[in-house]
Amino acid sequence: MKQTYDVLIVGSGVVGSAIAREFSRYKLKIGVLEKELDVCCETSGRNSGVLHAGFTYKTGSLRAQCAVEGNAEFEKVSEELDVPFKRTGKLVIGFTDKDMESLLKYKALGEANGVKGLEIIDKKRLQELDSSAGGEFAMLAPSSGILNPFTYTVALAENAKQNGVNFYFNNEVIDIKRENGIYKVKTVKDTYETRWVVNSAGLNSVVISNMLGIDGYTLGGFKGEYFLLDKKAGKHISMPVYPAPDEKGGFATHATPTVDGNVLIGPSSEFIEDFEDYGVTQPVLDDLIKDGMKMFKPFKKEDIIRSFSGIRPKLIVKGTRQTLDFVIERRNEVPNVINLVGIESPGLTGALPIARRTVALFKEKEELIPNEKFNPRRKGILNFSEQSNEVKKELIEKDSNYGEIICRCECITKGEILEAVHNCLGVETVTGIKNRTRVTMGRCQGGYCETRITEIINEEKNKNKEDVMYSRVGSYMFEGKVRD
Repeated sequence: MKQTYDVLIVGSGVVGSAIAREFSRYKLKIGVLEKELDVCCETSGRNSGVLHAGFTYKTGSLRAQCAVEGNAEFEKVSEELDVPFKRTGKLVIGFTDKDMESLLKYKALGEANGVKGLEIIDKKRLQELDSSAGGEFAMLAPSSGILNPFTYTVALAENAKQNGVNFYFNNEVIDIKRENGIYKVKTVKDTYETRWVVNSAGLNSVVISNMLGIDGYTLGGFKGEYFLLDKKAGKHISMPVYPAPDEKGGFATHATPTVDGNVLIGPSSEFIEDFEDYGVTQPVLDDLIKDGMKMFKPFKKEDIIRSFSGIRPKLIVKGTRQTLDFVIERRNEVPNVINLVGIESPGLTGALPIARRTVALFKEKEELIPNEKFNPRRKGILNFSEQSNEVKKELIEKDSNYGEIICRCECITKGEILEAVHNCLGVETVTGIKNRTRVTMGRCQGGYCETRITEIINEEKNKNKEDVMYSRVGSYMFEGKVRD
């Protein structure tokens, strides 16, 4: 006999994982359905990794509220979840009188939203703060910061799992029906029963919303392409450098340091209809180089080690590209459903505030009993390369796997990879290990270590080489032997 969940969450991006963690504070049976093989495979893992201050969003909007709220609490969150985070500040640069008008407009908007410390600075101060930045003047947003979106999403999901939440990967939802007060959620693998459904499906949120009987929403896919630069470029930049926003609050190409020392150049912005189109295109990449050099003066082509793209699910007015605010709703005519649509930037910054608003809608209908065993803390995988020589020696003496370097570019040991392979979510893909340890993220982008990682997965999980996948369903690392 199937067990019935109290809450079933569709989608395990950063917001879905945050919702799972927030619900695990209470005595509930909670499940998460994810169509991919891991968390953060789509929008949550394909972005700039910036903790936004909240100065480009309409005052009173959910975007503004969640950005400012999420920004203010992130030191505590990063400490609880063992997530690397730097409150670097952000420079929004300008060149023209029109740019100055834009900066003054968004400074006033930010202050109305409760963003603290916004300041217009001249070129001298700009260069003192970051000599790599272009621009004649800038707005400084000191509360902005940078984080690793992979690590953060994984941490939220792992903490939810440690507090009793069940995750089901490779479980794309294909049908939802309600019978006798219980939802039957059919996936490509099984059928799950639940009293409540939370739609946090990101790019597929309108599809799930329609299945639940809430129609009328339209998502627009806004694709952004990026360059990732080598760590030697990261030595020149101290904080994100953005161009002055356009009249709608959007940004063109910007330069962003990562918490791991690289630099991101991008994103571009292109309206697309195919939400699976993660390709990159030469004309767009050429424009990124040209625009990126305006933001980040030391930008050199030889520093590029990877290109990639992400897609943001913007809620739009049908037939237009006019974007709307986040939707976080509960409707009486569709009982026991919490529907989230159009959650994109600043979804990374506002994930936990969004989760708290989701749980608050549940509380309007049912009493929640606190889970006295809830533990908000999660410990990440030890980073061997950051340890002192004394600690490294102790680790190797206790476990010789720490003495074997698998990823030479990032100096990641077999000990770290083994810990990642045995992660509590049960993820077995190469990118799953990558997102937990940084293997394959260096200059060679896995040219040296990918086959070794695959071999470790084979050995530890008793899998055939042909069964190991890179990232998504069907992305097999090997199709067969090159020779016998």
